[in-house]
Amino acid sequence: MKKLLSAALCLFLLISLLSGCSKQSSSNNDVIKIGVFEPITGANAAGGQLEVEGVKLANKLYPEVLGKKVELVIADNKSDKVEAANAAARLVEQEKVTAIIGSWGSSLSMAAGDIVRNAKIPAVGASCTNPLVTKGNNFYFRVCFIDPFQGTVMANYAFKKLNARKAAIIQEVSNDYAVGLAKFFQDAFKKLTGDENCIVAIANYNTGDQDFSAQLTTIKEKNPDVIFAPGNFTESALIIKQARQLGIKTPFIGGDTWETPEFITIGGSAVEGAVFSTFFTSEKPITKESEKFLTEYRKEYNKEPAAVTALGYDAYILILDAIKRANSTEPEKIRDAIAQTKGFEGAAGIITLDENGDAVKNAVIKVVKDGKFTYLDTIEPEK
Repeated sequence: MKKLLSAALCLFLLISLLSGCSKQSSSNNDVIKIGVFEPITGANAAGGQLEVEGVKLANKLYPEVLGKKVELVIADNKSDKVEAANAAARLVEQEKVTAIIGSWGSSLSMAAGDIVRNAKIPAVGASCTNPLVTKGNNFYFRVCFIDPFQGTVMANYAFKKLNARKAAIIQEVSNDYAVGLAKFFQDAFKKLTGDENCIVAIANYNTGDQDFSAQLTTIKEKNPDVIFAPGNFTESALIIKQARQLGIKTPFIGGDTWETPEFITIGGSAVEGAVFSTFFTSEKPITKESEKFLTEYRKEYNKEPAAVTALGYDAYILILDAIKRANSTEPEKIRDAIAQTKGFEGAAGIITLDENGDAVKNAVIKVVKDGKFTYLDTIEPEK
């Protein structure tokens, strides 16, 4: 009798388990999972959180596609390359996502490159601007411009608007984004000046450094007309603050990573007048989607959005548009549809992807004025 009861119980448990699996499988078929891997903690947390805000808002406004619910699976890459690779692997292997968004920080995005390519899962970066993110990887795309353009934009600003003929560079040497952007600025500035010796100093520092007096003292001795300082918002703000304390009055210019509230909070009055390139400005909505994004973002968060927030939003709606065009939830078909994107209206502008999966679009120049990021100009890429 005991054996019969034991067998019956095992049979009941097996049927229950199979039934549960069947229901779970059926339920999962009604959900499309989109992975989001961003620095939620660590040195880049402020940037990652801004992008996540945009993705979450887009998901709230567009929660379904092809009659299926879209579920966000958010993974913290902890501002670390190894953790970024691990986060991407978890999204692919454990969460079985259909597509991936991320990451703030080119190095973090590049760390996930082989994982998405090998798994054949399309990834769309929001603000990762280093060319190597997408180069040779036909499963990685982005909705932002790339650093050769951004570096040229800021070299032109230095040469034409500031009348600079001698420049110094202080770069976050442990950051692929900063090193790449510095190189593109350097090449463009040399071309503009026609002077191979126009870069009078190149100083390096590492992520997390707090004291920049040695680098700044060397730069001060060279007396440049402008200082280009691409790097993370925290260190960049400290550099400018310490430069002013050393009596350096030279204009500072930089890249898109400066546009976080922390840059102004840390830098205070020292960063007044700092000029940088970025992707979007709320003062000049570009498309109808821009207007919708601005209205809904202000309602949801009760503040003005950062450019990278608009790009996070765009990465999400671009993936949904590709799913619609592919009329499929198969990752490879979605990848093919993303690659064919032309003239897509995003919050941060019109998105057309080139043969490398990079967006060809305008750059915006902003200045810190009265403690706020203020629009200066829009620069179009050369045709």
